[in-house]
Amino acid sequence: MKKYTLFICLFVSGIALGQEPITKKTPEFPQDINKKHEVKINGLSLLAFEWLDVSYEYLINEESSFGVAGLVALNDSEALNYYRKSSLTSFYRRYFSNQYARGFFVEGFGMLLTYENETYDYNGNGSYIQEDQTDFAVGISAGGKFITKRGFTAEIYLGIVET
Repeated sequence: MKKYTLFICLFVSGIALGQEPITKKTPEFPQDINKKHEVKINGLSLLAFEWLDVSYEYLINEESSFGVAGLVALNDSEALNYYRKSSLTSFYRRYFSNQYARGFFVEGFGMLLTYENETYDYNGNGSYIQEDQTDFAVGISAGGKFITKRGFTAEIYLGIVET
């Protein structure tokens, strides 16, 4: 009787342990679960250039997103305002990694920007004329987006713009 009991116990435990493992992929980061919205502030541009650069990104799925970014100059520096006083940018990104909306990406964007333009008046009294200009530009960029387990996001990218 002991042999039959031992055989039944081994048989039942063998069946219980012989089940197929669960193959459902668990997310690597907690923020990957049902994440659709990201709001970001560019701290480097705020410290280095005194530009307030805020962006919103809507994650369509794990491979693509679109968003809007706004930039406003907080200082009156002539050198930086010649480049840009404010801008409103819309973009579409396509990610090329096996992680959820992070890693290497390529983006296309359109930008409405204002800047300070300085021209020299040759026909008049020979003085410089400063005026605000508004322009529209389109471009493409490539870069990387990296997210820590606690949700800190860092992005680095480089682009080409045509006005």
